Parts: sequence; C-alpha cells; structure tokens
Amino acid sequence: MLIYPVILVGGSGTRLWPLSTADRPKQFLPLTSDCTMMEETLRRVSGRPGFAPPILVTGDRHVGILGELLKATGLTASAILVEPEGRNTAPAVAMAAHWIAQRDPDALMLVMPSDHVIGNLAAFHQRIADALPVARSGRLVTFGVQPDHPATGYGYIAKGAPLDGDADIHEISEFVEKPTLSVAQSYLDGRRHSWNAGIFLFTASAFLSELALLAPDVAGPMAQAMAEAVDDGTLTRPGAASFGAATNQSIDYAVMEKTRRAVVVPVDIGWSDVGSWDALWAIRGRDERDNSITGPAVVEDGSRNLIFVDGGPPVGALGVSDMVVISTAEAVLILPRNRSQEVKTIMEAHRALHARRADVAEQEG
Repeated sequence: MLIYPVILVGGSGTRLWPLSTADRPKQFLPLTSDCTMMEETLRRVSGRPGFAPPILVTGDRHVGILGELLKATGLTASAILVEPEGRNTAPAVAMAAHWIAQRDPDALMLVMPSDHVIGNLAAFHQRIADALPVARSGRLVTFGVQPDHPATGYGYIAKGAPLDGDADIHEISEFVEKPTLSVAQSYLDGRRHSWNAGIFLFTASAFLSELALLAPDVAGPMAQAMAEAVDDGTLTRPGAASFGAATNQSIDYAVMEKTRRAVVVPVDIGWSDVGSWDALWAIRGRDERDNSITGPAVVEDGSRNLIFVDGGPPVGALGVSDMVVISTAEAVLILPRNRSQEVKTIMEAHRALHARRADVAEQEG
C-alpha cells in the first residue's frame, strides 16, 4: 500500500514580511539552510521505499515558481493540483484524496505543509512507520509535536486514552485553539498536550468518508469539482465553479475536531513552523553573542539579534539587543524579537503609506 505525500503549497507571505511576500512566501526562501524550505520538504518524502512521488496542491500564483524548483532540483511529483481560489485546507486535502481514490482508494495520504522545519528526519519517519497500522485500519492520524516552551501561537491537541496494544498512540481528548500564556504553561507542565502541526496520515477512502459525513458542504462540491477536473499532463485543475461552492474550512474544523476516528501520535522531531522572525532566530545558527546574521551586516555591543539582509542596504547595529532587522529591496523592518507576531500590523501600515504616495505621484503627474 503506497503512501502519497500531499504537500500543501500556499501562503500569503505575511508573517516573515518583508522577506516573504505573497508571490514568494517563506517556503520558497532559503531561511534555514542553503535550500529553500520547499525543497527540503520535497526531499523529506522523495525517493523513499513505499512512498509515491508527492502530490502538490497549490494556486495559480505559485505554479511557475514551483515548476522552476522541480526543474532545478530534478525532483518529481505524482500530480500538481491547482486550486482555482483559496478555500482553506479541507477542500485542498479533499482534492488530493479524490485524485488518489480514483487510482487506489486504500492508498495512504501523508498530508503536510510545505513551510515547516523537521530537524530529526529519522524520528519523523519512525513515527510514520509506527502509525501505519492504525491509519490502514481506517483511523485518521494527526501527529502532535512535543512542546518545549509555552507557545501561545499554536493550537494544541490533548491526549486521551492510549489505543489498545500501543501506549504511544492515543485517542484525542480535545483540540484547543491558541491558549493564554498561563494555560500554555500548564499544558507544558502536564505533558498531556501536543502542538497541532497540521501533519496527517490516513487512507483516501477514510478521509472522504468522514468528510461526507461531517462536512457535506465541502464534500459535495469537491466531489463535483474533481469529476469536472481537466488534466493537461502537467497540471490538474478542478471545476472552478464547483470548487468555489465548497465551504471555506480547515481540515481540523471540518473533520478532525468532529470525527470519532481521530488519534494523535506524539512526536519529538525538531519541528518548527517558522511562523515568526523570533521563531527563525531560535532555529538558526548564532554567534558567540547569540546574534544570527545573514548578509552584509555588522553588530557591535549587541546580542540575541536577528539581522537578515537580502537585496536591501547593508546593516550596522550598535548597542542593540533582542532585535529583528530585515533589509530588503521592498522595505526595512526593525522591531523587538518579542513583538514578531505583530509584523502584519506594520506591513499593512507600510503598504498603505506606499499606496498613498503612489496616489499623490499620479495626481501630480
């Protein structure tokens, strides 16, 4: 029984602005190594025994850059499924499930984002192997990351009773959205909760069955959209009108939080979603003063800074600590590391200022 990796390739490029943009979101950037995160994700699941080439789910905006990456690396895909519009992860996964079910309904799907870091690849694949019998039996597996700090920006999964015969795979007690700091600390201390990493393993038939039962407003339109799909030999495009009729829902909300088939497999795999500049600082190499510096930049009498120069002016920093400085051709961003989650606010203000200046220039011209 083959495993089809299903890689979700989207993103609005807001959390790591101005380096990441809608046209070039973080998975297409070499943030943690010389390779882009997208290439690292592809290599993580390519050419392995029992694995088919991955299925890539993306939008028109990223088809070109994705094709360039595949050509440059020599990596291959089983299919590239192109969303007519963004409709969240439940329709995206349903698209891939229908593609697989038309060929082998009992094949397994390993669903994952394209923009996460997994530092311990051996542990990741071992836990996939541990979960295979459970997924083959019709269960919907989610992989829960062992927390190492009280994060308030992640969803959490609470472990319930262990499955019979396997003390390290659990029923799911509850899903919890982003908690307060005190609650997150209690989760860390209690060791019953895992971060929700958005990585899943199940058969195509099991997922489609639960989707039809629990989210018919996604299942019906997606079944019709894939029945209308056009495949030109490179790209598969579902019927646009039917696709657009699917309710905009995440896979967690549509299925995983409601199904009785869900189980959680705890993992300790060196995972990060690189969801902020602070998170990037935490996983990058740093100097003796804990500064992480990329590009032409100098720090004097400062520590614990993240400085990233890519196409913008060189940076000199004197006497500053715990800061983020990002220099690109679009903009220069400066903020405290502990306010990294607020990047969207300054990005929107910057773009509004740019739009006002463009309007003035047009009027004066």
